[in-house]
Amino acid sequence: MTSLQLLWFCLIGLLFSIFFILEGFDYGVGMSVGLLAHSDAERDQLIRTIGPHWDGNEVWLITAGGAMFASFPYWYASLFSGFYILLFLILFSLIIRGVSFEFRSHVISKAGKKLWETALICGSLLTPFFFGMLFTDLVRGMPINGHGDVMASLGDYVNIFSIVGGVAIVVLCLLQGLNFIRLKTLGAVRENARKMAQWLYAVLFVGLVVYAGLLIFQTDFFSKRPLSSGLLVVALVLASAIAWFGVLKNREWLSIIASSCGWLFLVALLFNGLFPRVMIGNEPAHSILIKNASSTEHTLGLMTIVAVILVPIVLVYVIWSYYIFRHRVAVEKVVL
Repeated sequence: MTSLQLLWFCLIGLLFSIFFILEGFDYGVGMSVGLLAHSDAERDQLIRTIGPHWDGNEVWLITAGGAMFASFPYWYASLFSGFYILLFLILFSLIIRGVSFEFRSHVISKAGKKLWETALICGSLLTPFFFGMLFTDLVRGMPINGHGDVMASLGDYVNIFSIVGGVAIVVLCLLQGLNFIRLKTLGAVRENARKMAQWLYAVLFVGLVVYAGLLIFQTDFFSKRPLSSGLLVVALVLASAIAWFGVLKNREWLSIIASSCGWLFLVALLFNGLFPRVMIGNEPAHSILIKNASSTEHTLGLMTIVAVILVPIVLVYVIWSYYIFRHRVAVEKVVL
């Protein structure tokens, strides 16, 4: 394995981390439309918190997929063909969620608004759930033949571990959204978000214990890398505890920073368990390794140059956009 191969494996993990951090609060806010808001004005308030950002945040998913395609085409081919149905469901959920913003703003009838709000809630719930299933199945291992093709049955995709993983990602996204709402809103919605987060973190800790137990028995994380896997699990729990402390003490920035670090530790845990593989086969000989799945050194070198130039520009733009829309969102008063 070369240094460029290792670099791009880590970069793809970082891109997915950024996606889950930024799009995670989008999904959480979308779910909160059905959990926190008690009026059209409050639903408008919640949607306005992510209005300037949600479509830009989804670009990080495209960037991660594009980077995977260019740097590890063998991984991309095996993953996208083997998980075709799950990826189709993710795409469908993203579509109904995306169009819901536009259609909701143009319909006049209450029934029409309710329909597209339901689409927003469902899309915001299902997308992280399917992502959780996909990544959990990925680290659990799949039946892969000697050509790198995933030869899986329904039980390989839908099982206790993948369902727990899907629920865990949903809860993490909801908490990320609640922390973002606390940071970005004024009024009753802000306090309701804090109250919900207080007890939801207790649910998260139970879920993390279950998920960690399944990682021990369903994967080779702790048999192959016990120290690093254990440290990353502890770091994830610690970050969640700090975020919970921020909720209890009403320290909004502490909560959002700590919960974002939790996403970094979670993705690092999954990629640490994958390494030095990109696809884990039920038969170790059929696992796809980083060194065998990557593009040529010349391609990776050119991509590195492009990334060094473009990524800082994108980051500056993202930071600038969040700075411009940094003010809290209040409930709009209707003037009769």
